[in-house]
Amino acid sequence: MTEFLDTEFLGNDLASWLIAAAIAIGTYVALRLVVWALQRWVLKYTQRTSSNLDNILVGALGRTKRGLLAVAAIFAGSLALQLSSLPETVLHRLAMLALLAQVGFWSTDFVGSWITDYRSRQLETDPGSVTGLAAVGFMLKLAIWVVTLLLALDNLGVNITALATGLGIGGIAVALALQSILGDLFASLSIMIDKPFVIGDYVKVGEFGGNVEMVGLKTTRVRSLTGEQLIFANSDLLRSRLQNFGRMYERRGSFRVGIVYETPREVVARVPDMIREIVEAQDKARFDRSHFKELGDFALIMEAVYHVTEPAYATYMDIQQAINEAIMERFEQEGIEFAYPTQLLYTAEAKPA
Repeated sequence: MTEFLDTEFLGNDLASWLIAAAIAIGTYVALRLVVWALQRWVLKYTQRTSSNLDNILVGALGRTKRGLLAVAAIFAGSLALQLSSLPETVLHRLAMLALLAQVGFWSTDFVGSWITDYRSRQLETDPGSVTGLAAVGFMLKLAIWVVTLLLALDNLGVNITALATGLGIGGIAVALALQSILGDLFASLSIMIDKPFVIGDYVKVGEFGGNVEMVGLKTTRVRSLTGEQLIFANSDLLRSRLQNFGRMYERRGSFRVGIVYETPREVVARVPDMIREIVEAQDKARFDRSHFKELGDFALIMEAVYHVTEPAYATYMDIQQAINEAIMERFEQEGIEFAYPTQLLYTAEAKPA
């Protein structure tokens, strides 16, 4: 048995290999237990706090990769062996790469979960604060992986100073080739900072309009009133004349009423006051003006303007409907007739020749 254990393989006897294997297995089990214990401890701690940060931390710990833990365990086991410089260097670098990759996974998962949680909590109370969060999340994750990649290359012995210079030159070429995409990306950041609209606003661009559902890295998605989803490039939105009805604090209403020419002059003079009384009787309506505007082709035209103190279109239509019904009732009481397109045809007898 002793002779069997003394059998050498790659410069180490079998006993040393068995010890290394035991250390590797023990290290792997220990690391799994540590991760499990941390998750249990954080979960227990979350029950005593109202913050979601600890829940996000638990989720990030759940992103621990078993394969990366195995690499770390193998490296720990290799410390019990006498290895040549090349295998030792390879294992050391693999362990460092595994550590960097795992930190990258933890960090990106933490950032993604935090942004998702923040978005869900702020969407109802402050929609403006979540506009462009997708762009922020993407940029943060990209920065994490860029830093991770540079550290990994440095660990592999690559001169990252020269690499960064090369990337700078290459980045200029890529930027020229991807002008449209980068333009939309920076437009997304501009929307996030300037906030011409936020999620939930009703916006109109040309003949298209709807409620903003999402502001992405390249496009903004809008749900139209008829149900379909409209997709606009972010750069196109910033170049367009955009109407944001979500920033409307009150709505202006105007209407015209035509009455027949046969209406007595003293009655015509009283019609603007009648309309004013009707508008002022409506809740959530502020009267502006009412005038006998013009002598039309077939009617005497009255024009009135008022403001609805709520921006909702349904409220505006309810008030306009009530005004129309009240005008019809008042005109009926006063004997005033509404005008409609009419023509008078005069005929004359032909004189005998």
